[in-house]
Amino acid sequence: MFMLYAAFFITITLAVYAVYAIPNERKQRVKNRLAHIMGDGKGTASNEAAAATGAAEEKPALIKRMLGAVFTRFRRRFRQRIDERKQEKIDLLILQAGRPHGMSVVEFRLVQMALLAACPAIGILYSVFLLRLSLGVTILIVFGAVIAAWRLPYVYLSGKIKKRGRKAIRELPDALDLLTVSLEAGLGFDSALGKLASKKEGVLTTEFHRCLEEIRLGRTRREALIGVRDRVPIDEMRSLVGSILQAEKLGVGMVQVLRVQSSEMRDRRKQRAEEQAMKAPIKMLFPLVIFVFPCLFIVLLGPILIQFVETFSGS
Repeated sequence: MFMLYAAFFITITLAVYAVYAIPNERKQRVKNRLAHIMGDGKGTASNEAAAATGAAEEKPALIKRMLGAVFTRFRRRFRQRIDERKQEKIDLLILQAGRPHGMSVVEFRLVQMALLAACPAIGILYSVFLLRLSLGVTILIVFGAVIAAWRLPYVYLSGKIKKRGRKAIRELPDALDLLTVSLEAGLGFDSALGKLASKKEGVLTTEFHRCLEEIRLGRTRREALIGVRDRVPIDEMRSLVGSILQAEKLGVGMVQVLRVQSSEMRDRRKQRAEEQAMKAPIKMLFPLVIFVFPCLFIVLLGPILIQFVETFSGS
């Protein structure tokens, strides 16, 4: 009786295996024949390796597309919850900073939220588990961490804005000279801006190129130049854009205006260099007092103090 059951089980198992195995073997034979006809001499192993490689490449791509779609939907919903006024202010700050790392308003807010979650947690970890501080000090640390997390992205953008403004100030006189030469050669103002955008690289080149693109898309020259002034918040750019708009309104020659502006920019750059040179001795005083003078005193007065101590200790 046992042998009968065993034979029945083996028969059913082999039948199920045959149902699944025979079609797969036929498909594999067809693939091998097609590969042989197409000139692939490596046979089944190469086909399996290629299939495995394609599947390995297809799987991360599929995961990446799925995560990208989810993140895009989340960004759209998160953007709808942001106030329009705050969104415009943050967008202007990001534009003034040069849009670092391709940052948008939503990404800025997401980074801010992540810092608001991470910084207090780190503060609690250090104050409670590592330093074992009291409850009042822990609350102060957490409160300071929340304020720091909220302000840190703004501080980062502020630093980027200042750095970008310094680059624009250094580039401005040379850019004005090129604009003046182009206008004197007979080009129009838009063509001169295009020549500047094609010949030089930097902050001003990027902004003037964007200004030209906005003019081509239908904005007036006045609106495009005001946009440049807003995105580069330095006094020199405000003065330059104001002079250009005034000259265009009054019909004054643009070449003369740019020549005067170029001369003023160079004078301002010279004055800033002199100002920095005058500040250098004051800035050097603190490192000298804190680091250099103590070392000099140790080297010069150290042997005298040692002899003084030895003399009085021997007596």
